[in-house]
Amino acid sequence: MPTGKVKWFDADKGFGFLSQTDGPDVYVHADALPEGLTTVKPGTRVEFGIAQGRRGEQALQVRLLDAPASVSRNKAQAKRKKPEEMVPIVEDLIRLLDGVGESYRHGRHPERRTAQPVAKLLRALATELEA
Repeated sequence: MPTGKVKWFDADKGFGFLSQTDGPDVYVHADALPEGLTTVKPGTRVEFGIAQGRRGEQALQVRLLDAPASVSRNKAQAKRKKPEEMVPIVEDLIRLLDGVGESYRHGRHPERRTAQPVAKLLRALATELEA
């Protein structure tokens, strides 16, 4: 089976290209990725089968050999806040969300000047929770 690395992959479009160790780049569709995987990072070493597609060679049954180390994940973990620092942030966010919920209960959308900071805080909290 040929081996290579992920050259690039666009999860939104559902395809990308693999660089072969010996040979031309190969098209890869999201359907060829291992079950449960919807994207792969550039630089990930892979093994794959090849079939002739309408526009050239196409990868089949991609198998990950190893994934590149994620520097951003390690940095995020190093900056993770302590639980006691998170308590007031979460409590403040709950109060803000109560205000948003009140607007919806009265049959209207919250004002943009109120909703945008809440959305920003929710994204920041999600990032912190995933770290």
